[in-house]
Formats: sequence, C-alpha cells, structure tokens
Amino acid sequence: MDEAEAVGREPGPDEQGFPAHHAHRCAEPAELDGLVAQCRACPRLVAWREEVAVVRRAAFRDEDYWARPVPGFGPADARVAVVGLAPAAHGGNRTGRMFTGDAAGDFLFAALHEAGLASSPHSRHAGDGLRLHGVRLTSPVHCAPPANKPTPQERDTCRPWLAAELELLSPGLRAVVVLGGFGWQAVLPVLAEAGWRLPRPRPHFGHGAHVVLPATEHRQELHLLGSYHPSQRNTFTGRLTMPMLVDVLREAAGLGGAAL
Repeated sequence: MDEAEAVGREPGPDEQGFPAHHAHRCAEPAELDGLVAQCRACPRLVAWREEVAVVRRAAFRDEDYWARPVPGFGPADARVAVVGLAPAAHGGNRTGRMFTGDAAGDFLFAALHEAGLASSPHSRHAGDGLRLHGVRLTSPVHCAPPANKPTPQERDTCRPWLAAELELLSPGLRAVVVLGGFGWQAVLPVLAEAGWRLPRPRPHFGHGAHVVLPATEHRQELHLLGSYHPSQRNTFTGRLTMPMLVDVLREAAGLGGAAL
C-alpha cells in the first residue's frame, strides 16, 4: 500500500502510488489522459524530461516543449491499439503527442496513413488536426527516459496507466500491435492481469508474431501482433521496412475491423 493511502489520503502526482490509485478509477480515456499528463511519480524521469526542455536541441531552440508525460492518442472506441516503448526526449516530450516529432514517429505515421489508419502521413504536434481511424497509440512508459531506457521500477510504476487504458478500450478492442521487445514484455503481464489467458510458455516476441488470446467469460478474443520498433537503427539497416510495418498494421486492422 502506498504511504499516502496508508494514512487515509489520495497520493499526489509526485508520489509513487499516484498511477495505481487513480488509473483504474477513470471512466473514459479522456479522463485517463488528463491524469497521465499530471503524473510526477518517477523522479528520474521527471528530472530528465524537464532538463531536456531547457537544454534543447538547436533545431528546436525556439519551441516550447511539452515536458510532461505523454498520454495515449486516438479514438476512445479504437479496435486496434499500437504499443511502443516510451516518448522520445525531443519527440513526444517536445510535441505532446505520442510518436510525434522524431524519425521513428515519422516512419510510423507514414505507415499508418498507408494502411488507411491515419488522416495524414505527417504528425507534427498535438494541435495539427491529424486523426487516427480505429487505432490508438500508447506506451508502457509515458515519460521520456534517458537513453530511451526506463528502469524496471519506472515501467512497473507506470503500468497502471497502460492497464487502465486497455481496460477502457476492451469493449471494442480486437487487436494489439506491439512495437519492439520491451513493449512486448511490458504488455504480456498487463493482458494477463486484465483477464486474457496467455499461452504457456509465454509467447516470444518477433516481427510478424501473431498470438490469439481466446475469449473468456469476461473478455472477447484478442489478437496480439509483434513488429520491430521503427527506430532509426531498424529502419536505416533495413531490418524494418515500410512494407513490413504496413503489412502488420493492415493485418491488425483487418482482424480488428478498424477503418481501412
């Protein structure tokens, strides 16, 4: 139990128990998104995201950074969820939108548009009018981590936000696309705790991985798909190409009945 709850009060945004206490109480994604943006539960991540906003890259020196946790992006009735790793320091941490403002995000949004899931191939900032069709973007960690490497404790502290988001999407959610091994390992326990039955042994991550989680008394069938993360390391080397990512997104959209 969090120290704040032990003394009979709600934990504040700068306390570790803030996500766990508040996330599952949210009635809709918009409420969840507002609380995510307030969170200061991980001191190392708070210090880093705010330092980056002061010591800016030269290309962005005239911009005001978001410098807060980046909430999910996409419609509340999305039938497909795309789960990454964490916002980039000069990407989502700058623009305030998930997967926006860095090369990985540029690659992803171009693929989403090609797959018929985004209104534009370009995502610039939170107010640019871009819309997603039947898909919502999120991540296991909502703050930009140093060196793109959150600690296991930071991942676990942030986990209630992802769990609550998938719970709110669950009435219509039919497919989850996970970008990269970190996201895959973070999503599996969330799905298990939410009531989906995972196969044993636990499914391994890989590009093109496709696991069907059968319907249960309280959950509808869910398709879990893997793709390499659209990092520059993967896209520059050809490990992940645009057709490869578009194929996975189209498969998820077809399974989920999302707009194409």
